[in-house]
Amino acid sequence: MTGHAARSARLADVSSLPVEPPPATSPVPHVAPVAPVAPVLPVTPAMLAASRAGVPERGELPKYFQVKQKIDAVLDELGQGTPLPTEREFAERFGVSRMTVRQAIRELRLEGRVQRSGRSTVAAGPKLVQPLILASYTEGLRRQGRRPGRELVAFEQLAADPALASGLGVQAGAPVFHLERLLFADEERVGLESTYLSVERFPALAADFDPRTSLYAYLRTTGVVFADADERIETVLASPREVQLIGTSPALPMLLLNRVSRDRDGLPVECVRSLYRGDRFSFTAHLIAEES
Repeated sequence: MTGHAARSARLADVSSLPVEPPPATSPVPHVAPVAPVAPVLPVTPAMLAASRAGVPERGELPKYFQVKQKIDAVLDELGQGTPLPTEREFAERFGVSRMTVRQAIRELRLEGRVQRSGRSTVAAGPKLVQPLILASYTEGLRRQGRRPGRELVAFEQLAADPALASGLGVQAGAPVFHLERLLFADEERVGLESTYLSVERFPALAADFDPRTSLYAYLRTTGVVFADADERIETVLASPREVQLIGTSPALPMLLLNRVSRDRDGLPVECVRSLYRGDRFSFTAHLIAEES
């Protein structure tokens, strides 16, 4: 194995484990601001309107962005799954090169407005909107009237390393279940989820749980009452293995969620690593004011 391949393998192993919060850092010392080279211009209503339209404060709107806006307007008139005109047709319609059209469509795909279907590019449906609440993927999708699905990738026992042991509240080396499943929405692959649970706490999991169903529903039958969780969200690129499993592009941004859930006694229930397609998912959160 080459040095690059070995480093990639180690990174893939690490990426499958829950991410611990970063350690607290000391306050950053005050640094006097540096005087700007150019005078700072006041933000005017015209500037705000221009920024919303994609226009830089100074200069012209890039040609590909103009084409992107025009194609975006075309998409508003197309139904989900309707094929787009070809690059050549768009190029002739807007008087630009096919390369410019290709760049515009590439960005629309990253934003989830279009998607590939066979050899065609088609209008995509609306993104799935998951609320950030302590509920399962299955429960969240059903609330939206969508049909959730899961496909088992791995169901195994592992020895907990120190990071995983800390998250689950077990001793390092203790046996844990690792449940890895592909996530589907209306038969479309949209994510990959790895869940880790203590074998000591849930000894009958392998025998009693159907991986095609909701894990949270099963855990509640064992007496678990979920109370709270810590969740970290970040954007990442999928590993080559994840790209193959999810069936997405290696250049597509993904949303990575790492969660540690606890019961009402404050005991850890699970550590979860969920990877979602950034072009198909968005998340919402209800915020409340912090008491002073």
